[in-house]
Amino acid sequence: MKIVRYLDGAGRAHHGTEADGRVLQIEGDIFGDHAVTKKTAEVARLLAPVEPKQFLGIGLNYRRHAEETNAKIPEYPILFMKGVNAVADPGGPIVIPGHLPSTEVDYECELAVVIGRACKNVSRERALDYVLGYTCANDVSARDWQIRNGSGQWCRGKTFDTFAPLGPCLVTPDEIPNPNALKIATILNGERVQDWTTSDMIFDVPRLIEFLSGSTTLVPGTVILTGTPHGVGMARKPPRWLKPGDVVTVEIEGIGQLTNPVVAET
Repeated sequence: MKIVRYLDGAGRAHHGTEADGRVLQIEGDIFGDHAVTKKTAEVARLLAPVEPKQFLGIGLNYRRHAEETNAKIPEYPILFMKGVNAVADPGGPIVIPGHLPSTEVDYECELAVVIGRACKNVSRERALDYVLGYTCANDVSARDWQIRNGSGQWCRGKTFDTFAPLGPCLVTPDEIPNPNALKIATILNGERVQDWTTSDMIFDVPRLIEFLSGSTTLVPGTVILTGTPHGVGMARKPPRWLKPGDVVTVEIEGIGQLTNPVVAET
């Protein structure tokens, strides 16, 4: 099932599911009891498919990406955090910071995993049982603040407003039985700048859930960003940074396309 979140004409938020070219409204809590109605939804604007309770990001999780940045293959997943303030909707702008300025804003296509029920100390064999669904994410990163100005901590460069677009829909696991067998790409102004597959992950999705839930409760609504493949702007010669007027699309097989324009902070 493909689940969307949207505003109706009165500005109220709902969940719905795509069916036969229309959206049917969902009643109830998608993290609990819910049902698909026969009521056709009035979709005025798409929203990010979930409101995250927390963002857990994984760095350097694709082998080719680690190689292009001359980084050592990690022994354990590298964890960083993004604030929930960073969420952006499908079609919403990615805003390049101006008040705390950045001149090195980068794109990162990523598969996002949404946890559907609380879990702790989960084995990799049971890890996918706790997944509500998968969506596209763009782990937008201000490299100057991530690498130089952040004193070695990644969070400042990754948690500016609008630096976590999500969407366009949440796809349930019955439609994606293997999250590590998907094509994934970034399209910048019509050009494919990242184009690879989630099979290149160093730590696959079950291993990430096993690791992140170790001695730690993952609450429903936790969003896990699983890393990006090679082709990021930082590694290009010369580097290719996002600029106002750009349009960036994340595309993942079985999920769809998440497109956002780039603007400057005013």
